[in-house]
Amino acid sequence: MATRTDQFTSPDYLLLDDLLTDEQKLIRESVRTYVKKEISPIIEDYAQRSDFPQHIVKQLGDLGCFGPTIPVAYGGGGLDYISYGLMMQELERGDSGVRSTASVQGSLVMFPIYEYGSEAQRQKYLPKLASGEWLGCFGLTEPEHGSDPAGMNTRITEAGEYVILNGSKMWISNAPYARIAVVWAKDEQGEIRGLIVERGMEGFSTPATHNKWSLRASATGELVFDHVKVPKENLLPKAKGLKYPLGCLTKARFGIAWGSIGAAMDCYDIALRYSKERTQFDRTIGGFQLQQKKLAEMITEITKAQWLNWRVAVLMNEGKATPQQVSMAKRNSCEVATQICRDARQILGAMGITGEYPVMRHMMNMESVITYEGTHDIHLLITGMDITGFNAFK
Repeated sequence: MATRTDQFTSPDYLLLDDLLTDEQKLIRESVRTYVKKEISPIIEDYAQRSDFPQHIVKQLGDLGCFGPTIPVAYGGGGLDYISYGLMMQELERGDSGVRSTASVQGSLVMFPIYEYGSEAQRQKYLPKLASGEWLGCFGLTEPEHGSDPAGMNTRITEAGEYVILNGSKMWISNAPYARIAVVWAKDEQGEIRGLIVERGMEGFSTPATHNKWSLRASATGELVFDHVKVPKENLLPKAKGLKYPLGCLTKARFGIAWGSIGAAMDCYDIALRYSKERTQFDRTIGGFQLQQKKLAEMITEITKAQWLNWRVAVLMNEGKATPQQVSMAKRNSCEVATQICRDARQILGAMGITGEYPVMRHMMNMESVITYEGTHDIHLLITGMDITGFNAFK
């Protein structure tokens, strides 16, 4: 399959770059260069084949994309949240599945081990996860419990020095290749606990999910636990209750907010360039009013989302960001990106559905991104409850 030359130029209509430090811009440029060199030339082929490019795991580790906000002492980058957001933006500009791999590793595996784990767990797992030697996954969603994780059926029961884990998780990114899984289950008192399950433990399997029309270059699977004996030392000692897995999701949603705008930026850039080259009725289509309307709305929504994401990142750096603020950013970015992908596909006409351009791939990916880690509707209700004080979930 012929590879496409990545000519991406980043839109910055309101000069947000003026607020970035030299280090932040350098970090962004390093990831952008990586995506242009290593991801863009291969990703269409992997997506067409519905195959996960396993070799990128070590590359992402070397680049510092796994756990960039985790302290350096544990293999992380010790970076701020603006830098983290920029990294996720550039990775998803390449592909949502690539960003998902990094998001899961950093926000859903490394973060809970660092934040809720013991010092021994930090020392054992974090450096290997940061380097990309090990890949991890996060087990919360179940076949019968997605938006309502409190209803989970996965259970642990006491067995001396062990706990016995039974149940299953579904729609788990990285699962087929994960060396470890951070799993959430109810104990005998009905309290939600976090624990680290390692590949090779008897009764633990990770069947792959097939026939996806979205995130085709991402590895998705199930986690199945059939009387798995997990040493009690693998329990996360500081994680007891639903707020702990939700705390992980807040970190991941922040990365999605930045990442999905990366997909939107790529589609806008492609559509803008195409509109200046494609000729119909003896003139370039960028000169027609309806095409300009689409492009003007795209850059407006991208610009608004860039500033919303930047402000939430500043609040994250200051320790002030609320889960509800992050929720708003995630929902907004996903909605904006989904619409921009669709509008870009229209500007490209029939070429928009081919693998010669990334637009249809982004468009299909966004159908997953707008749903996982809190659906569009759920995030609306989170904002609604925050401003009214009324719980509309039940």
